[in-house]
Amino acid sequence: MRAMSFHPPQRTLMGPGPSDVYPRVLEAMSRPTIGHLDPVFVVMMDELKELLRYAFQTRNALTMPVSAPGSAGMEMAFVNLVEPGDKIIVCQNGVFGGRMQENVERAGGVAVMVDDAWGEPVDPLKVEDALKAHPDAKVLAFVHAETSTGAQSDAKTLAELAQRHGCLTIVDAVTSLGGTPLLVDDWGLDAVYSGTQKCLSCVPGLSPVTFSERALERVKARKTKVQSWFLDLTLVLGYWAGGGKRTYHHTAPINTLYALHEALVVLREEGIENAWARHRRHHEALRAGFEALGLSFVVKPEARLPQLNAIRVPEGVDEAAVRTRLLNEYSLEIGAGLGVMAGKIWRVGLMGCAASQRNVLFCLGALDAVLTDMRAPIQSGVAVGAAMAAYSA
Repeated sequence: MRAMSFHPPQRTLMGPGPSDVYPRVLEAMSRPTIGHLDPVFVVMMDELKELLRYAFQTRNALTMPVSAPGSAGMEMAFVNLVEPGDKIIVCQNGVFGGRMQENVERAGGVAVMVDDAWGEPVDPLKVEDALKAHPDAKVLAFVHAETSTGAQSDAKTLAELAQRHGCLTIVDAVTSLGGTPLLVDDWGLDAVYSGTQKCLSCVPGLSPVTFSERALERVKARKTKVQSWFLDLTLVLGYWAGGGKRTYHHTAPINTLYALHEALVVLREEGIENAWARHRRHHEALRAGFEALGLSFVVKPEARLPQLNAIRVPEGVDEAAVRTRLLNEYSLEIGAGLGVMAGKIWRVGLMGCAASQRNVLFCLGALDAVLTDMRAPIQSGVAVGAAMAAYSA
């Protein structure tokens, strides 16, 4: 085999992640690599933590990026806060609540499941019933923004219920961070994890996390050793703690951390409230276009994520064939359904810099053209006009 450089095609990424990456972020990755204990790099690390606090809307001292994707952030939360025998209430309304259950069980805990239909938000009444039925529960775990369905749950109300019953919260904010309001301190969330490749428009590979003082006290009071050496907070803190000499733990992904720093600078420059409003504005135009085509959403308007749109596939349409044509003919990527939604929906992302008028109109035009050519039961030729009318309004 002859070795050759890899040159990927230029895509427009409008699936469930990764999203398009800001050119400034890609440029940041190309900057010179320095040592992960270099004093200059240490200064950048402290800036990065402060920028993450802004993104999470928190003052938590322990706010940092885990040197691995969002799944590692999830695992860090569970392995540190769950001990063998602990009872954990886990809410499932999609794929990622099921992954929470898996993490609880692998940490030796007992998962008490609160199930809701896929596409519905977590029901606070069911959660309250579970908390009353299990007064010995230690943690309430839920997904704020369920990537598999596009449903957003009421994190503030769920956190209030947890506090009332003496529980900590573990919250999946992988798809919500930077795209929809997430107020860690105001809502009283304890352990929150996210990813870099969604609404932050950064490259994949890091998991921003934040832990409250309540959560840290629970970690310090553990009776058993954390099962993961790499994700043990008591060890990682020696490297990410500020204000003093850092202890070597692992070689950080230096250039990827440059990228996250730049992505967070971009977010700070735009203003987080403006970023939330931008995602909402372009979602409303995309929604108008989809509905003009005759396509319907899985999630009701009041629980719908602006950055992740789950759309039902029209009857008789081969959803995989549509995605293939969009990729091959338009270099446009949208996502398929997962789990019970497989083959039934498309997941269209409007995340980070992909949340733009150009992408909304491009996606609607391409989808309209492909579905029309496949003789799908839609209203052809009206989607782009409906979106433009929404922008004008």
